Amino acid sequence: MRRGRAGRQPRTHTPTGRGREASARKNLFLGMKKSRGRAGRRRRRKHLEGFMDGVNCSHKLEYIKLKKWLKDRGFEDTNLRPAEFWDTGRGLMTTKALQAGDLIISLPEKCLLTTDTVLSSCLGEYIMKWKPPVSPLIALCTFLIAEKHAGEKSVWKPYLDVLPKAYTCPVCMEHDVVSLLPEPLRKKAQEQRTTVHELYTSSKAFFSSLQPLFAENIETVFNYSALEWAWCTVNTRTIYMKHSQRKCFSFEPDVYALAPYLDLLNHSPNVQVKAAFNERRRSYEIWTNSQCKKYEEVFICYGPHDNQKLLLEYGFVAVDNPHSSVYVSSDTLLKYFPPLDKQRHAKISILKDHGFLENLTFGWDGPSWRLLTALKLLSLGADEFACWRRTLLGDVISARNEQQTLSVTEKICHFLIEETQHVLLQISQLKRNKENLKNQLALVEALRLEDLKILQKSAEILCNMNVSTA
Repeated sequence: MRRGRAGRQPRTHTPTGRGREASARKNLFLGMKKSRGRAGRRRRRKHLEGFMDGVNCSHKLEYIKLKKWLKDRGFEDTNLRPAEFWDTGRGLMTTKALQAGDLIISLPEKCLLTTDTVLSSCLGEYIMKWKPPVSPLIALCTFLIAEKHAGEKSVWKPYLDVLPKAYTCPVCMEHDVVSLLPEPLRKKAQEQRTTVHELYTSSKAFFSSLQPLFAENIETVFNYSALEWAWCTVNTRTIYMKHSQRKCFSFEPDVYALAPYLDLLNHSPNVQVKAAFNERRRSYEIWTNSQCKKYEEVFICYGPHDNQKLLLEYGFVAVDNPHSSVYVSSDTLLKYFPPLDKQRHAKISILKDHGFLENLTFGWDGPSWRLLTALKLLSLGADEFACWRRTLLGDVISARNEQQTLSVTEKICHFLIEETQHVLLQISQLKRNKENLKNQLALVEALRLEDLKILQKSAEILCNMNVSTA
């Protein structure tokens, strides 16, 4: 499913007074009566844009062709329009106000691209006889690469034409940019890149078997760049749709479906939707549980993900994301405790055994309970160590332990603030020197700026906690 560049709560346009709103409506009505020609239509369109969140793109040829292609497959929609928004980029605008419980979109099964689509194509017979069986993921990637290569001959061309030409996931980022990501995300980005490389290497033999379908050398069609693009398309844009297990595929779950037009809907962490395939109507439907005003962008929610997850999986950052956190690595955690502590090794083993060396975070409401608990255990004195089980349960061991925990938490928070500010300075310098990396750097900068806001808020909370315990 399309993952926009930045999610947020839908904005509302609040008029400064009823009189002014009424006057605007009156002027618009008079303008409609007086102006019948092309110039009048332009003036009315410009006036209406003042009430809109974005610029309507329905007139663009690629969207006209896509809507016609979808209509031929049974899709009817009168309320959603493709538009460009200043903060989220491409998305869908509603031409009528939406209330909680309203249907946003209903996309017929014929419009969905699934493994059924792949098997019914010329690739089907090659997939069914290949051993060991390919995964549903590689089947979809293969289809996308083949159809993109077919160009004008592809039945799916109207959809392929509106897909991104490039993606902003960390797997596509340059090494210089990946090195600026926070530690947990940097490691996951490197693992993700390894996964895609291994997928390409392990699929080469299968790709070679498709040579009879292509006039060109198969290696020029199914190269690494082509697979990376197809993998990102599936990873960032598919909806969840479970399919029955088939012998021609490996045992990996077959849960993907590409949904043209529907995948233009962007994410906001502040909305709620209900989405599922309607078996009776044979269509994929999304219903809103939130309100949306006329001419505003319609959002859906991909789940309660923090910004590191959103950037890793979908290639964007959500501004003021309530689910966002700043992660504290175990190395950062441990460097504030003396290496000569006789119980140090035992404390680390306890934290590791009970899962307290991972998912230690600062959030909008300060340090997490897990982080404070890990620090409390590491702060236990020699005479308190026997109480480690009580510590993990959240009991207060001593005033000294509580105070030391807050002191170390503050030090870690300020260290992360300084580290984040240093990285932001590096990004600023790189943006001036490397124009070709500007878009990738802007995403990492947005992530780091969100981290800085969270850490500064946490520092403020910790300061207040220290004052109250003094």
